[in-house]
Amino acid sequence: MELSDKRVVVFIDNAYQELEVWYPYLRFQESGINVVFAAAESGETYTSKHGYPAKADKSYDELSVSDYDGVVVPGGFAPDRIRRHPKANLFVKHMDDAGKLVAAICHGPWVLCSAHGLLKGRRATSFFAIKDDVVNAGANWEDAEVVVDKNLVTSRKPEDLPAFCRACLKTLSER
Repeated sequence: MELSDKRVVVFIDNAYQELEVWYPYLRFQESGINVVFAAAESGETYTSKHGYPAKADKSYDELSVSDYDGVVVPGGFAPDRIRRHPKANLFVKHMDDAGKLVAAICHGPWVLCSAHGLLKGRRATSFFAIKDDVVNAGANWEDAEVVVDKNLVTSRKPEDLPAFCRACLKTLSER
C-alpha cells in the first residue's frame, strides 16, 4: 500500500515501549508515509524503557493539525508523561475533531483519556491495567487485538502490532 501523500506524527517521551514506537514508524515508512517524532522538546533525545533513543523532530508547540493525517500514541510509561502537556492533548483532540487518524496502543490511551472528551461514547481497547481509566473517560472498552471506531484505532499490547498497523494504514488510506 503506497501512501506517500500522508504524514503521521508519533509521540515519544522517556520510558516509551520500543516496539510500539519503532514498529509503526518503520511500517509506515515502508508504505511511503512521512513519519516524524514529536515530544515536549524538539531536538531532544528520549529513551525507551530499555534505553533505546529516539530524537524528537518537532515539539508539541510546533504541531499543526493541517500538516498531518494521523497521530500515534505508543505505550510504555511515556503516555503518563505525554498527557501532562496540554498542547499534546489538544493536538490529539483536534486531530480527532478533524476526522484524522488517532491511534493509541497499550498505555497510549491514557493520552486519549486526557484529550478533552475524545473517548466519550467511543469503542476502544487498551492494556488491561488501564481499562478503568479508559472506561471512566467514557469509552466502551473491548478486549480485542484492535478496535476501530471511525478514525480511532486502539490496541492492547505489542503482540497486537500487526493488526494495529494494518488498521492504521487502512484508516489512513480511506481519509
